[in-house]
Amino acid sequence: MTEFPALIRYSIPAFLLLMAVEMASYRLLPDPDKAGYRAKDTMTSLAMGIGSELFALVLGLEYLLAYSALYWLAPVKISFEWWMLPGLLVAQDFFYYWRHRGHHVIRWFWASHVVHHSSRHFNLSTAVRHSWFSPGGWIFYAPLVLIGFHPAAVLFCHSLNLLYQFWLHTERIGKLARPIEFLLVTPSHHRVHHGSQGGYLDRNFGGILIIWDRMFGSYAEEIEVPRYGLTKDIRTFNPVRVAFHEWAALARDLWRAPTWADRGRYLVNRPGWAPETPRERPADVPR
Repeated sequence: MTEFPALIRYSIPAFLLLMAVEMASYRLLPDPDKAGYRAKDTMTSLAMGIGSELFALVLGLEYLLAYSALYWLAPVKISFEWWMLPGLLVAQDFFYYWRHRGHHVIRWFWASHVVHHSSRHFNLSTAVRHSWFSPGGWIFYAPLVLIGFHPAAVLFCHSLNLLYQFWLHTERIGKLARPIEFLLVTPSHHRVHHGSQGGYLDRNFGGILIIWDRMFGSYAEEIEVPRYGLTKDIRTFNPVRVAFHEWAALARDLWRAPTWADRGRYLVNRPGWAPETPRERPADVPR
């Protein structure tokens, strides 16, 4: 079996250096129209990133057990060679699109992914603002493992995907050449994704390729300046509250739900769903 490097952990020094460069750029070339950096917000993002790596050492056991079982069930085992990497990366990016979309439109998954969208700033530190755990998220790559790709190869492609996405979290890069904007996810596309105004909500889920959004009707062009963060700001820089606030809200809704059927709907419906108004998003539910 091919050995795969721990890309994200090896890249941490580069992440920190690039953040410092971007911070310096705002000092040297300030732009009143850009949110830039705020010390408390940046520290929260870094705390979430560090926590994500630490929790992965323990909570990654869920993914290990799930993928080991699925790989054992796979009727064919594909012996990975490095020349397969481009094809597998495209396949992984396709399933990443659905994984990302699922983490926005299914409240169970949104409870963890909301962390990444909780900042009202958009800079390179936002790229490391990850949830500390994402229970059940392994399900989206299950097809790749079941057809015979080793879980380590699939997760390596996932790391490559996340590595690519780091540079997308910036306001310092405008729109790029039209062919690039048509094919690849760019900072412009990802700014839209982090926008909280109506026309930008639940758009541009792609990781590397934007073509999935164009194909499946979730693409939006950057026209107006995005308003970053959630539809209702959580007003905290406390990493523990950032990590668990939506899980707590979900638990309250499950407790108060009038029927078991409604409890199930709370888990799988969009964030903001409620039994009284199933087609609307209450104003007090952050998105």
